[in-house]
Amino acid sequence: MPSFVKAEKCDGCKGQDKTACMYICPNNLMKLDKERMKGFNQEPDQCWECYSCVKICPQQAIEVRAYADIVPMGGLVHPLRASDSIMWTIQFRNGNSKRFKFPIRTTPEGSIDPYAGKPAADMANLAKPGFFNLPPAQLPASGK
Repeated sequence: MPSFVKAEKCDGCKGQDKTACMYICPNNLMKLDKERMKGFNQEPDQCWECYSCVKICPQQAIEVRAYADIVPMGGLVHPLRASDSIMWTIQFRNGNSKRFKFPIRTTPEGSIDPYAGKPAADMANLAKPGFFNLPPAQLPASGK
């Protein structure tokens, strides 16, 4: 189910040109209605249900109706983001709630080098059959 914005909670990130949900959406679906100063999902059919906008919204104005295999019919999922963690609250249709706390990344954006400590790529190996899936012991001598 796609994300949707509860208009009564949304404050348009206090009139900034780009809202938090616009910044974070990997599919560029979230937009700001400048007349009403409310965010909205411009193409719900294209939503990946990644929860990025739900997690980042400072007003908790965005929700995703989860599928029944994740949350039973009538249940709700609410994340609450802190500076070092996200607290997920699952509210079941019988009224019971459970909370789960997970740490979030605390390194500055752009500071991680994903290739640190890895050997440089040998592009000549890409043309060799089966190279992509070979275990290290079976790699050609030039690929080690």
